[in-house]
Amino acid sequence: MAEKRDYYEVLGVAKDATADQIKSAYRKLAMKYHPDRNPDNPEAKEKFTEVSEAYEVLSNPEKRQRYDQFGHQGVNFGPGGFDFGRDFSHFEDVDLNDILNSFFSGGGFGGGRGGFSSFFGGGGRQRQPDPEAPRRGDDLTYRLDIDFDEAIFGSERTIDLTIPGQCPECHGTGAAAGSRRVTCSTCHGHGVVIGGGGFFQVRQTCPKCGGEGSVIEKPCRKCHGAGQVAAPAHISLKIPAGVDTGSRLRLAGKGAGGLRGGENGDLYVLIGVRESDIFVRDGLDLGVDVPVSPVLAALGGTVEVPTPEGAAQLKIPAGTPNGKVFRLRGKGVPNLRGGFAGDLDARVVFEVPANLDRKQRAALEEFQRVATPSTFPQAQTFANKMRVFFAHKEKLGK
Repeated sequence: MAEKRDYYEVLGVAKDATADQIKSAYRKLAMKYHPDRNPDNPEAKEKFTEVSEAYEVLSNPEKRQRYDQFGHQGVNFGPGGFDFGRDFSHFEDVDLNDILNSFFSGGGFGGGRGGFSSFFGGGGRQRQPDPEAPRRGDDLTYRLDIDFDEAIFGSERTIDLTIPGQCPECHGTGAAAGSRRVTCSTCHGHGVVIGGGGFFQVRQTCPKCGGEGSVIEKPCRKCHGAGQVAAPAHISLKIPAGVDTGSRLRLAGKGAGGLRGGENGDLYVLIGVRESDIFVRDGLDLGVDVPVSPVLAALGGTVEVPTPEGAAQLKIPAGTPNGKVFRLRGKGVPNLRGGFAGDLDARVVFEVPANLDRKQRAALEEFQRVATPSTFPQAQTFANKMRVFFAHKEKLGK
């Protein structure tokens, strides 16, 4: 996955750019790369999503502060490892006319829609979502690093998290008992406020009600009007055999609690697998280096090879060279989808004898004495190539 670009670089603004400069830069880029203007250009679609994501962060003072301090990590991950990042693909559904209309106020430049799009913080007359309606909780992402063995064999874990759940006192309404929502006195129920004057006016999300058009008379004392409180959660997780780094396990209903009776979101566990001390993994296939005595390789014999199913007996033919690879079919990683398992490649690696006693050394010296050039054909071939090389050098007079 490509590394994300700096958000200021994406919008082409300085790090000390004002809110108006950020908004202006975003509007120009959004109009340039909008899918309606580039129907057959996937690169423009990616650019549009990228600038939308950058604006989402830099236009929000709190998110911008976190981004300036911690970079992308500060806005993609909240407390406890949860991913609160947003999906920006929905911006593709915004009509290009809405982007153009957002430059103007409601008098005479409405574009025939009875109001203006809220895409850029405008939208004065559009219908606001019902603030009393149930709302589904957010999906959360938690990263879990596991050992290589767990990924191969599967395991069961209990993870301890702190998850925002529906406030038990106000049941997710955010309002204290006997309190209710009333029309926002700042935007008068529109959810937006208008700044500037004359021909050019700017619409922004109401800072008091956050665009909902209403506020709570008396916030709940437990959740302070948020409708949610953080609570510890102990979640059982079954890790299936065959997972790999990047695998994502979905736990339905284990995410953030819903508001006003809405259903809970889901929890996604993103798996990271630590490296193995024995194996190298490539998809469903495994590779392993097997230390073998040169004597066994010369005479032939049997060695043990580790596999996910247990130790396998591998027959080594006489005269096996160093580096020879033997493929064990179906002895690799189990298939998550229930298909065939991968293969295992066992590579023979000669181990030079060490810590020889006198008798062993004498035996090797005797072998060296009786060995002939034909005993080591590869060494003989290499020596012949050397002679040709130096003969060529002599012929060239070098």
